Amino acid sequence: MSDTSASPGRRPVVTPARVVAALCLIAPFIGMLWIGSYAKVEPTLIGIPFFYWYQMLWVPVSAALTSAAYILVRREQRARKGGDSA
Repeated sequence: MSDTSASPGRRPVVTPARVVAALCLIAPFIGMLWIGSYAKVEPTLIGIPFFYWYQMLWVPVSAALTSAAYILVRREQRARKGGDSA
């Protein structure tokens, strides 16, 4: 068997951009699955209990984090393709 990790022309699979992208994708799961952190009524926002507006706040935050992860991975893939052809 050949060991592809020792190839001189190959870059590592785990890169800083991929780690940041993974953190962007994991953050909404942690924020929403840790129910004890937001299972309360106070503080209210325009009469809406914290429990509800906290969850709704994660909708745009998750969209922004997913977009950031997509852009990071796409940028890294473009750089990888450009680096291989040179």
